[in-house]
Amino acid sequence: MKRVAIYPGSFDPVTNGHLDIVKRGLKIFDKIVVAILYNPGKDYLFTIEERMDMLEKSMKKFSNVELDTSDGLLVNYAAQKEACSILRGMRAVSDFEYEFQMALMNRRLNREVQTVFLMTGLRWIFTSSSIIKEAARFGGDVSGMVPPLVNLKLKEKYGIKDK
Repeated sequence: MKRVAIYPGSFDPVTNGHLDIVKRGLKIFDKIVVAILYNPGKDYLFTIEERMDMLEKSMKKFSNVELDTSDGLLVNYAAQKEACSILRGMRAVSDFEYEFQMALMNRRLNREVQTVFLMTGLRWIFTSSSIIKEAARFGGDVSGMVPPLVNLKLKEKYGIKDK
């Protein structure tokens, strides 16, 4: 039986930290479904279509990755995809409380789906989509934190011209 994991997130935008989690996750799982989830409590910079396009282009080097979207309950989506696990990246202790609560709720809703946490690589520990967007908004160089296409899209979104 194939070991399938769901790697959920908003991916607004996808970062090199996300790519690192996928690369390392593929050493554990046979297939990873990277799923853009809709969170009604969030304001997004990029549309779902834009995020999906950036994911497709950024993840093309991975052969066992499926890209998808979902707006429902994560554990139901995992069951639909016949996934045994939910893959989550952890950057710092500050992520732990929220992720732990979510993992416990998901376990309560479906005991067949396990949550697996991967610690983010040290070079990505302070990288988050929110921080990257904040830096890019004010013209900060985020080129080493996101794939080249994402860097370009951020500049376009914020009207930043190369010097």
